[in-house]
Order: sequence, then structure tokens, then C-alpha cells
Amino acid sequence: MPMATVSLAKDRLRDTLSLPGELLPYQEVDLYAKVSSFVQELKVDVGSEVVAGQLLLVLEAPEISSQRAAARSRVQSLEATYLATKASYDRVREASRTEGAIAPDALDQITARKNADLAQLQAAKAALQEVGVMENYLELRAPFSGVITARNVDKGAYVGPAGKGSQLPLLTLQEQKKLRLVVSVPESHRPYLNALSTVSFTVRSLPQTTFTGKIMRQAGALDQRLRSERIELDVPNPGKQLLPRMIADIRLPLAAKDSTFVVPTTAVIDSDEGVYVLKKAPGGPVKVPVRKGRQQGGKVEIFGHLSVGDKLMAKAMPPMKAGMGAMK
Repeated sequence: MPMATVSLAKDRLRDTLSLPGELLPYQEVDLYAKVSSFVQELKVDVGSEVVAGQLLLVLEAPEISSQRAAARSRVQSLEATYLATKASYDRVREASRTEGAIAPDALDQITARKNADLAQLQAAKAALQEVGVMENYLELRAPFSGVITARNVDKGAYVGPAGKGSQLPLLTLQEQKKLRLVVSVPESHRPYLNALSTVSFTVRSLPQTTFTGKIMRQAGALDQRLRSERIELDVPNPGKQLLPRMIADIRLPLAAKDSTFVVPTTAVIDSDEGVYVLKKAPGGPVKVPVRKGRQQGGKVEIFGHLSVGDKLMAKAMPPMKAGMGAMK
């Protein structure tokens, strides 16, 4: 009885992989006080929509105000001293043009004193500028547009750098109009991922709605524990239907980048002797060892020493049973 054969050809299997993923804010930051101070005014609360640069919180530090006043007074004092020294320098310099009018070293002495007074004035101005920088830290502004998701202080609270008055951040800001969808893809499926592919997913709170995202970033390394690669998708979220920390059910499209030999699963024998196919030959079927790849819909990828057009037994059986009929 003739046995059916298939002519070996290359094809690309297209499959989908279902995996869980997590939605994260596109950007997220915890805001702390840079200097020890008291909360003077809160401009926002949980749920407030803010834009980049918007004033969120005003702090008060009386000692910084005192430092600013002292630094400004010192600048004014040293400026007056420098101007007086410079006036003396100008008079001495003018007098030095008349021979014998002043002592030989008088110009050198007044020049040195003028330079010293100028250096002290510049140092005082730098100190005043430093106090101004510290004052800028008393205003917390939004580094990017987003929504306030946590507030851990009230008016009058004492705050400071992490570990020095503030164990928790003053505010937490998230960008939610675009999210990151993070998923770990097993090593065996990594070669079939295509950058910029559009991926569909659902979330458990909205099972009837299908959302989409695009693969934008791949870690390029495997997690040592899970042996998987972190993949990030960008997900537009203008209506804020999706929230950070939601769990997503993702369907990743897996398409082979290069065509491979695809045969019916019945053409591959998986026995104690190994995995192989039976190829038609003049002297009878010949075993050809192969490796199996992905399997889908009754078809499987195979890799081995084969060529396009080879005839393989469509419903392969071990050789002692396969010899019951001729291959056609």
C-alpha cells in the first residue's frame, strides 16, 4: 500500500503567545525636600493634574532668610570697602605719574589692598548666590506633566532630605497619559519578537475592551532567575482608562524572521532513537535526524540536513512498520 508523502518547502509559522504583564507609569518620581524646613503652602492634592514647571509646594526655612540677610549685608559692606579702596588706588595711581610725589612702594601696596578687597567682595557675592540657590529649594515644582498620586504631608509639617525629617516622599508624581507595559518573554520565544510590533492586550477590570501597544524596548539580556527578557511596550492612554499597576493579559505575535522547513506534525517521529523524519530515497526511506521548533495547528518547524523538494513520509512510523508500503 503506497504511503503518502509531502514535498518539503519553507514557510513561516505565525503564532501568538499569551503572557501576563504589568502596566507602569511612563515616568514616576518621589519628591523630597532638599533642605530641612516646614511646609508653608500646599498647592496640590492627590489626583491633581499638573504641568511641567508648575509650583506644587512651598516650604519655609527661617534660618535661610537670616542667612540671606546676613549675606546681603556683607556684600554691601565689602562693596563699600572696595569702592573706597579703589578710589584711593585711582588717586595714588594718578599721583604716581608725577616723579617723587609718592613713596616708591605706595602704588604696589594700594594695588594689593584693592585686589584683596575685590576678592573678598566676589566671595561674598558667591555666598549670597549660594543662599539664593538654597531658597530655590523651598519651592517644589513638577519636573514633568502628570498627576499627583500620593501626598504624605500637611501644612506646618517639618520635612527634610530622606532620612532627615522625611521618611516618605512629600509628593509622588506619575505620567499616566502614556504608560509602559512590561512583560517577561521566555528565552525560547525571544527570537520571534519583532521591534515596533503592535501588541493587543486586555485588563481584568475591562475584559470587553482590547487595548494596543507597540514594542519599543528590549532589555537585551536575560533575567538570571527567570531566564526571560524584559520587554517594554508604549501604551497611549489619553482617556486614562488604564491605571498603573494593572495586570494585563497580553497576546504577543510571534512570526519567524526567516522562513524554515514546516511539515505536518505526523511527519516527525519522536522515539527513543531520537527525533527524525523519513526521507524518500531509491533504496527505501532514510532516517534524517531533525530538531523541532515551534508547533501550531498541526504543523511544526524542523531543522536538519534537508533540502527544498525532498519527499518526506506524511504519516511517519518507525521503519519496521513503515516498510509496509511504497512511498508515492
